[in-house]
Amino acid sequence: MKFVCISGSIVGSKTRTAMNYTMKSLQEKYPEIETTLIDLADYQIQFSDGRNYLEYEGDTGTVTKVIMEADAIIIGTPVFQASIPATLKNIFDLLPVNAFQEKIVSMLVTAGSPKHYLIVEQQLKPILAYMKAQIVQSYVFVEEKDFHRKEIVNDDVHFRIDRLIDDTLLLTKTYTKIREAKEAEYDF
Repeated sequence: MKFVCISGSIVGSKTRTAMNYTMKSLQEKYPEIETTLIDLADYQIQFSDGRNYLEYEGDTGTVTKVIMEADAIIIGTPVFQASIPATLKNIFDLLPVNAFQEKIVSMLVTAGSPKHYLIVEQQLKPILAYMKAQIVQSYVFVEEKDFHRKEIVNDDVHFRIDRLIDDTLLLTKTYTKIREAKEAEYDF
């Protein structure tokens, strides 16, 4: 089973801090799961120009292929100007429409205002649904006040991230069993 965690911005530290905790917790609780962290700040990603994701080379090709090979994806994103960052939207644009079909996708959002929770509901979830993701409905929303010196200082946030990991894994296992049972019905 392959999990990919995406830190969806090239600036700031809060989302990366939250995704680092997510990766650490995921690896400690479930060492048998193959995990990859993609921090978009570490890559030179081209803008989407409509090509098939397999035609991109370099960092763009590497990132899109890793995402497409994942069984589950945990997307971490900040909220900038009441929207998801363009770098994350570009990742979605680079992938095919059905990129998340048969994949479980969960979300972790960092924001400066509690009102920005609507960004997940009105922007991120519709994009993921359009791309055929099986979405973990509960997500982790982390506010500015939950961080201090590049650390998460709110124990409830740690608990919610751990729960998000558990929910993502449970849903991934469940959908895998359903898919295997459905495929077993065919006599090929």
